[in-house]
Amino acid sequence: MSWLTNLARPEIANLKSYEHAVWDPALERMHANELPWRALGDNTDAGLNRYPEPQPRELIARLSALYDVAPNCVLAGRGSDEMIDLLVRVFCRAGEDSVLICPPTFGMYAVSARIQNAQVVSIPLQADQGFALDEQAVLAADAKLIFLCSPNNPTANLLDEAAVLRIAAHFEGRALVVMDEAYIEFADRPSIARHIGAAPQLAVLRTLSKAHGLAGARCGTLIANPEVIGLLRKVISPYAIPQLTVEAALRLLQAPQLAVMRSRVEEVRREREKLSAALRQLPNTIRVWPSAANFVLAEFHDVDRALSRSRAAGLLIRDVRTQPGLGKALRISVGTPEQNDRLLEALK
Repeated sequence: MSWLTNLARPEIANLKSYEHAVWDPALERMHANELPWRALGDNTDAGLNRYPEPQPRELIARLSALYDVAPNCVLAGRGSDEMIDLLVRVFCRAGEDSVLICPPTFGMYAVSARIQNAQVVSIPLQADQGFALDEQAVLAADAKLIFLCSPNNPTANLLDEAAVLRIAAHFEGRALVVMDEAYIEFADRPSIARHIGAAPQLAVLRTLSKAHGLAGARCGTLIANPEVIGLLRKVISPYAIPQLTVEAALRLLQAPQLAVMRSRVEEVRREREKLSAALRQLPNTIRVWPSAANFVLAEFHDVDRALSRSRAAGLLIRDVRTQPGLGKALRISVGTPEQNDRLLEALK
């Protein structure tokens, strides 16, 4: 009996997945009801008149190399949002199971849970301890999925990795602990995915949207035990990743492009520290929290004034005052040096 038997929805465990058209690029296609001609202007490698390969092997191989995990531990989809939705649908029975979140945090965990009619258990991060996990409260809770985010959005701090591993060990056989590492490239820490072999109840979300500059391509990755990946492959749509996304990702995950990515990450980190230091000097600023991401969280005496001044300078920053404990806070993405300077000048 699989260790997932008591975790996954039984109807998903027993589901016979959709049988998509056989993929064999060595043969000419007359089996998938596609138009045999390309559309005018279609200059893609494979042709947009053809369905893309389900879970494209070359892309999965490239992602597994990028994240230093085995290919059978990788599932690719339309951003982390799709992975979050799939996890909730696979593991949570409507009206019965729960998802645990630690606000303030990324909003899609709770949204996906509520769409599935799963309960949301909320255990706030401890603001007086730098938005640290309330480990004991999490250990005392009951949930099928535990969503954690590190660096956390919108607070920008790293969670204690040892605490996360203790939580994963505590919930072995009872819950899946999902670590969202959308911003990990901007932090001084390796991915927690290196522990999945010893902790199969741990899963990790990664994305090409942030450090790789591919937010518009929509390509996210779930890294998990192969049995978890197998379950989600039953539910994910047959042609989840558009051909345009596949080809863009394969081009931009080659060595020269990865070198550019790393240099840009370093520039963002330098600008992040400059921006944080300058914000702290402004009279309207209450506090700027330490950041391990590509954004900073700042609190202001007059938040509306800061918002209006940034808009007057042609810049949008994120109002996060509706999140628990962030009644005077704004989230500011690190921009180009010119954008950062323009924002600082406006906020003076």
